[in-house]
Amino acid sequence: MSFDKWLNYSIFDNTVLNWLIAIGAACMVVLLLWLVTSILSGWLLKRYAKTHHRFDDFLFLASKRTWVYLGLAAAILTALTLLKTQPNFAPVARATALLLGLIQVALWGSSGINLYVSHRVEEAGEEGPRVAATMNTISIIVKVVLWAVLLLTALDNMPGLEINTLIASLGIGSIAVALAVQNILEDLFAALAIMFDKPFEIGDFINVGDYSGTVEHVGIKSTRLRSLTGEQLVLSNSDLLDSRIRNYKRMKRRRCVFSLGVAVDTPYNKLKQIPDILREIITALPEIEFDRAHFTAFGNYTLDFEVVYFVPSPDYALFMDAQQAINLEIYRRFEEEGIELPYPTQVVVVKPQSGSGES
Repeated sequence: MSFDKWLNYSIFDNTVLNWLIAIGAACMVVLLLWLVTSILSGWLLKRYAKTHHRFDDFLFLASKRTWVYLGLAAAILTALTLLKTQPNFAPVARATALLLGLIQVALWGSSGINLYVSHRVEEAGEEGPRVAATMNTISIIVKVVLWAVLLLTALDNMPGLEINTLIASLGIGSIAVALAVQNILEDLFAALAIMFDKPFEIGDFINVGDYSGTVEHVGIKSTRLRSLTGEQLVLSNSDLLDSRIRNYKRMKRRRCVFSLGVAVDTPYNKLKQIPDILREIITALPEIEFDRAHFTAFGNYTLDFEVVYFVPSPDYALFMDAQQAINLEIYRRFEEEGIELPYPTQVVVVKPQSGSGES
């Protein structure tokens, strides 16, 4: 067979020459795409090193992940425009090209999600490990949804393929799976709520019902606290959000209230001086804000005073240092003023019996 006859030989309604032209054009498109992505990646790499802007970072990562699938999709579409295709083959080829293009879009989307996660972890600083665990969970969910949507889009464009039944089956299956893992999903969404709402963070001292401790770890299913007595408390995230949480670390200042009793036989003039003495003691301490001191009640064995002051810090040790200093100074001043602090006593009165005595 001569060369001219060989070029004019028909294969699937196209001559060999047409096949060679289509293949050559497809290869040229792939080569051009490779050159463009290479040049763009090099330029973006230099820009990325200078700016570290999120959009530049995304473009750089997207260019690094642009080649195979997009190149194959472009090659198929180029060949289809130059060849005579059979009615049954052309839709399949176009759907295949669409599928490859959607896979490329999914890869770009995955790169953007990974980039967002890395930036959030970097911005978190010391909270990086906690944020990384939660953000990785979120990224997995978003990627699964992204890939599922793009896959269904591609399948919907496949000729002769009906996906309504498939979607209905997936919906029923999803409901069954959701019911089976309901508790796990509750904790997962609770973890997401904790991450976005931030009722507490790692290092915060919180109180949840009868439990108190410092937050050590916030996971997908549970949060771990270190109690004051040393043991680790593990609480599910859903239980945490259903409870009343007291976050002591976020106190801007601590309100301190204590009661003080003096002996019931304290003279009136001394009793009247006690609020002023308490005010002098507390205002003399640096950074301690005095609020009030009042004679509040007559007790069974004491005359009771209530004292209120503020410590401008949530630090419990600072509060205890201030209270200790106040107690010591109260003891010293009361000793100087002759004001008696009561102590438990019991008086026994013995009455003579009637008719008793010597005759």
